[in-house]
Amino acid sequence: MSRPTLADWLKSFLPAPIAVDARERVRGVAGAAIGILFVASICRWLLPGTPAGAWLVAPLGASAVLVFAVPASPLAQPWAVVGGNALSAIVGVLCSLAIGDPLFAGPVAVAAAISAMFLLRCLHPPGGAMALLAVLVHARHGEFAWLPALMGSALLVAAGVAYNTVTGRRYPHSQVVLHPSPAPVGARFASSDVDAVLARYNQVLDVSRDDLEMLLQDAEMEGYRRRMGEILCADVMSGDPVSVEFGTPLRDAWDLMRGRRIKALPVIDRSRRLVGIVTLADFMRHAGIDRQHDIGGRLRDLLRPDGRTHSDKPEVVGQIMTRQVRVASVDRHVAELMPLFAEGGHHHIPIIDGDGRLVGMITQSDFVRALYRTDDVPAA
Repeated sequence: MSRPTLADWLKSFLPAPIAVDARERVRGVAGAAIGILFVASICRWLLPGTPAGAWLVAPLGASAVLVFAVPASPLAQPWAVVGGNALSAIVGVLCSLAIGDPLFAGPVAVAAAISAMFLLRCLHPPGGAMALLAVLVHARHGEFAWLPALMGSALLVAAGVAYNTVTGRRYPHSQVVLHPSPAPVGARFASSDVDAVLARYNQVLDVSRDDLEMLLQDAEMEGYRRRMGEILCADVMSGDPVSVEFGTPLRDAWDLMRGRRIKALPVIDRSRRLVGIVTLADFMRHAGIDRQHDIGGRLRDLLRPDGRTHSDKPEVVGQIMTRQVRVASVDRHVAELMPLFAEGGHHHIPIIDGDGRLVGMITQSDFVRALYRTDDVPAA
């Protein structure tokens, strides 16, 4: 690896482009204005005649940037905002009382506030400004921590919860994975791999761990999509698939599967809308084939009509079919089916049109042919 030049080092000072569209920028700008207006209005209503500087301080403006412009950030979550600002204000007041000279009280207050926020897991950048402000205004009583810091932050968070929810942004944005799922078979990386890399990186990231993992998975899918070109399900599906209806007798469905040498039959209604799928596994399960003895006899018993008016024995497809079916639309990108075939254990994916009607089927063989058509086949 070549050593960076002076020009490269100078370029590192250039800001990166902000990858959000105009709508998101307007959403963040409007939210910050609404949030500060809400805080100021409530405080003025509760404390008439009190000067604005007593309940509206500069660090709250910085908090508003985080709450409304980057609501997914770990530094913008409710506990970080309220806890970070209030705790830092307390630290600043204590340093103002203990150290008379702001030259020394300021650095000590900021350092102590950061240490306390690390300890209580409420790291919030405006907290450092809140501690420094307490020193600069010579705050020597708890009112500073209570009024502008705690009350203002709590009101700002309340406004953030309401505004972000209404505008389609998750807030609070969970920072803890409560029920981590194991990595699917064939996955390129596991959750434990993300944890290991983050541990080695050993720096505070302004993105939650679950968001980081999701972004990595989406980037992997985007790579598949790029390598596979613009192949859609409609381009590779087998059109006009063989299908059955709910009331098709089991014998007819079985003969159809054996005659066509297929392992699954979509089950449709009279409008060709998918209502289920019947597979060889469904036949085996209801015939009790998991028990090893007399396999042929058990299968014949399942397919033979009972003849009685009332019977618990299944006789039509609708009684043994699987109702929960994974489907894909004709205009869906083939690369998006990769996890279903490679990791989800699926062998057949019914394809539907915009009205929900069955128009095709993609099997593992169809998917392999789609991979073969690309110039760069991703490793399985």
